[in-house]
Formats: sequence, structure tokens, C-alpha cells
Amino acid sequence: MVLAVIPARYASTRLPGKPLLDLGGESLVQRVYGAVRGAGVVDEVVVATDDERILQHVRGFGGAAVMTSADHPSGTDRVAEAARAYPTADLVVNVQGDEPFLLPEQLAAVVAPFSDDAVDIATLATPIRDEHALLSPNVVKVVRGTAGQALYFSRHAIPYLHDLPVGRWIDEGNHLQHIGLYAFRAPVLQLLTRLSPGELERQESLEQLRWLATGHRIHVALTDRPSLGIDTPADLAEALRRFGG
Repeated sequence: MVLAVIPARYASTRLPGKPLLDLGGESLVQRVYGAVRGAGVVDEVVVATDDERILQHVRGFGGAAVMTSADHPSGTDRVAEAARAYPTADLVVNVQGDEPFLLPEQLAAVVAPFSDDAVDIATLATPIRDEHALLSPNVVKVVRGTAGQALYFSRHAIPYLHDLPVGRWIDEGNHLQHIGLYAFRAPVLQLLTRLSPGELERQESLEQLRWLATGHRIHVALTDRPSLGIDTPADLAEALRRFGG
């Protein structure tokens, strides 16, 4: 059984109450829930929250939701707690709660690699097409190996193209932006939550480096469609435009 978990917290520095924001007649969390449910890729969808308002809202539109601890240090920990309520799940997909434009093919891309028994974790990346994203520390980059495995994630522009000036890097098409959609084998997800943060993770502030540093292989699938997460008022305005709000 494939379970999708959508972590949704009420607190947000730039957009308080973000999961409940209205996007053209439906809340953000409802849009995400509907996108995942409608994709036809997973068997069950549940919202994991620490806020009673979100819990009741999701149940009010007919969705499944569970309360989780308010003390989780990351969305992965919240997803893992929610997944324990679904012991028959073989795979768990962590869907960011601010991605209402998630596509069915993107969900399918992180689930498909598990036909290989060697894959325990999968995620997604897309080519970087503009220099601002390439050079921004807010855009996470990933380098893949020849078999599609993640070699490293960084907020810096990697790989470093030593034969070219930085201004020409974007023309080469060699850089990938990480998209924070993950899928895990259920036992591996629980194991990851017991790992202690490592030095690389602290330096880059990227949780997935903890997994790489402790020997876990992460398969990186590719998509041609970049994501539009809603993190800022400008992102919200663009989402409203798309939904006709």
C-alpha cells in the first residue's frame, strides 16, 4: 500500500495559517489534498497536523487527518508519526503541504523507482533554467550519479564548472534544483527519524545530508516541470492568479 502524508502546520513566519489560506474557493491544504488524491498514484492520503483548526478543516471537506506532536523538528518526523497509524503501508510519500500544483507524473516519478529492491528513498529534481535560482542559497541543488543516485545536496551552485565563468554556467544545463517531494520504504522512514543530526546537515541546513552521511542511498528522479511552492506573499499572489482568485 502506498500512503501519501501531507504535513501541515499552522505556524508560518511569512504566511501565518498558510494551510487554511483561500485559493480560489478552496484552502491550500485542500488543493494539495485534491491534487494527490486525483493523481491516482497512491492508495491513501492523510494530512498530519499539530493544529486542531487544520484537523477539523480537513475532516470537514471529507479528507483524512491525524494529530501529531507539536515538537517535531522536521516534516519528516511528522510524516513518520502519521505513518505509524497505517501499519499496512509499504511506501510513504511525503508531500509538501504548500505544493498545490503537484502533477500526477511527479508523484509517479518518485514511486516508480521502488520497483528496484535496492531503492529505499526517492526524491525529485528539475533542471535549473535561470541564473537567479542557480545562485540563490534558497534553491537547493543536487548532483546525481550515473545510476540516478544523489551524490550531494547543497545550497551552493554545484557542480562547479571550472572551465567556464559563472555567468555562462546556466547555458550548460548541468544544474539540478531539488524538489522536496520524497518517498520512503516505510521501515526506512522510521529508521531515519532515529538518526542524529550530522555536521554536513548543520552546515547546509539540509536534512537529507544526514541520510547521505549515514550511508542511505537516495534515488533522484527527474521532471521537466518545476514546482511552485507557496512560501511568500508573492507566491500566494501567483497561485491566486493561476486559480483565478
